[in-house]
Amino acid sequence: MLRFTAIDELARIPGPHHLALGVFDGVHRGHQAVIARALAGREREGGTCGVLTFDPYPIRVLFPEKAPRRLLASLDHKAAVLAGMGVDFLLALNFDRNRAGQDAEEFVRELAAVGVRTIAVGEDWRFGRDRRGDVALLARLAPELGFRVEALPPVMMDGERISSTRIRQAIRDGNLADAAGMLGRPYTVSGSVVEGRKLGRRLGFPTANMATGDEQLPPDGVWAVRGRLGSRMLDGVANLGVRPTLEDRERVLEAHWFDFSGDLYGQELEVEFVSRLRGEQKFGSLEELRQGIERDCRDALYLLRGMDAP
Repeated sequence: MLRFTAIDELARIPGPHHLALGVFDGVHRGHQAVIARALAGREREGGTCGVLTFDPYPIRVLFPEKAPRRLLASLDHKAAVLAGMGVDFLLALNFDRNRAGQDAEEFVRELAAVGVRTIAVGEDWRFGRDRRGDVALLARLAPELGFRVEALPPVMMDGERISSTRIRQAIRDGNLADAAGMLGRPYTVSGSVVEGRKLGRRLGFPTANMATGDEQLPPDGVWAVRGRLGSRMLDGVANLGVRPTLEDRERVLEAHWFDFSGDLYGQELEVEFVSRLRGEQKFGSLEELRQGIERDCRDALYLLRGMDAP
């Protein structure tokens, strides 16, 4: 999938362009409904389908005291999800005070000038200086500038609006089934593998330590997990937390992957938390820790594959 950081870069690729606009943290089912309208525009008229979003998360610039500490997906993770939906490009505009102060009509005219023919948004989306841009402004400019407006109502689940905030809370609570229902897919985190203390290797259970950035994590503990490494799928067991036996203070996600050998350092992994096996536990010795990991592997293998550990 193509990646752009400026609107005028769209002139480099064949149009017309069909855009879904929004922050799209997590690309949940409500976001997917908006993006589907842009995809339908491409199907109807040809051209390309893209998502226009902002980086960093706008509320972190405008109201940092109100901003969530964690997000549902990094920009790279978001791009991977969008590529799986069939989106052709991601346009991630840098969001700063200058972007926040741009006149809303000027922003729309800038999009139209590069051949945007569909603009899909949530019906309550606001943009531009003082949030003066809205669906009414888009509808007023559409006939003049030659684009089609698609404004979508919220998508509901269990009588409540699906939102990134609601999904983050479900994940914090460990309710990953509800999170998956709102996302339309299992919740995953993505990040690169970094060097750790290599204690797991000495205990016979080598682990991959994940740098997950500020993606939302579920409750601490030991989890049965699935991973994606490129096109390869992996099963494993992961510890999320501060590793009390080692008296660490930093929260770490480290996973032992079954039936895998090789160097993972620097590679991107996507991890799905399938089921929480237990909370974190402080063991009396490294031998007790090794035995605990052995039990965790057995439990995870049984849960993921219905089989006992070798």
